[in-house]
Amino acid sequence: MEGKNDTGFKYKIVRFFGLKIIDIYVIRKFLGSFFLSIVLILSIVVIFDLSEKIDDFIESEAPFNAIFFDYYTNFVPYFAVLFSSLFAFIAVIYFTSRMAYNTEIIAILNSGMSFRRLLLPYMISSTFIALLAFYLSDRVIPDANKVKLDFEEQYVKKRPIRFKTKNFHRQIEPGIYIYLQSYSNVSKVGYQFTIEKFEDGELVSKMFADQIRWDTTINKWQARRYYIRTIDGLNETLEEGKIIDTTLSMHPDDFRIRLNIVETMSLKGLDEFIKRQLMQGETNVTSYKIERHNRIAFPFTTLILTLIGVAVSSRKLRGGIGLQIAIGVVISFIYILFTQFSKQFAIGGILPVMAAVWLPNIFFLIVALFLMRLAPR
Repeated sequence: MEGKNDTGFKYKIVRFFGLKIIDIYVIRKFLGSFFLSIVLILSIVVIFDLSEKIDDFIESEAPFNAIFFDYYTNFVPYFAVLFSSLFAFIAVIYFTSRMAYNTEIIAILNSGMSFRRLLLPYMISSTFIALLAFYLSDRVIPDANKVKLDFEEQYVKKRPIRFKTKNFHRQIEPGIYIYLQSYSNVSKVGYQFTIEKFEDGELVSKMFADQIRWDTTINKWQARRYYIRTIDGLNETLEEGKIIDTTLSMHPDDFRIRLNIVETMSLKGLDEFIKRQLMQGETNVTSYKIERHNRIAFPFTTLILTLIGVAVSSRKLRGGIGLQIAIGVVISFIYILFTQFSKQFAIGGILPVMAAVWLPNIFFLIVALFLMRLAPR
């Protein structure tokens, strides 16, 4: 057949990878429905986002090139990757239910192919989507998000972000530790400031100040109503005054790290960022750890939801395709809700971060295995 048929090259490829024509058919249907759903849904998202921000664009006189190339060109890939597992799930529900109602699933099973064997092209497609999403999220999206977030701060988020830190501890240099009872990024003023310097594990100096303020004219910190205690062996000296300029290895921006800064980091950069935060004495790194573990667990979500999608949509239901799509939407909602609750347990310290991130995948894997037992044979 290969020599006589015009599609001989196609058959050679199929035989080389051990696939069948039906596998290629399912893969084409899966990926076609997946990318079509992405285009349709993201088009709607872009329209809504543009209608919401159009006044900001006009008011800030944002150039069209910046809006298109700096914002939306980087906006679309981010949301495509963010919801890729749900897009894959919806695509599976849609085209598999159509196959079921066209009796294609029954014909395939009656031809001698087992249901487990039918899952092969689904898993190949979902693995491709998962690996592509992981690659983009680690190599492409971080740089794209830098451009997108810079655009938002310049043309959209024009008002200063009101940010206040309480009980701020940090090691700004080896052996130098600072403490602030509170700090506001709007006024750039901190209260009840302390800086300690250690040498060979021994305290050599300590300064107290009622207030520390960033002076924009000299780009330095000013300590007000301060006391400096210097320790030299058994000798101690005490200095006090009203105002003194200080040179510290920190900037007001260090107090207002953007909550979405992790979106601009690769997995390796995120690991280094967490280590640096811990070295500086920052103990509240739970949200960063959640992001790190989520990037590793995320690809498996696509595989698990694909299994659920095939199990749910491969059988005819009285309600038709609409009912199966509705079931898929409900399952998606439950998954998102479960994921958010699980993350809150990690933030509240009820669950370890790794357990909280992987728990939704473990639960839905059990659901997938249960539904697979009910799938047609």
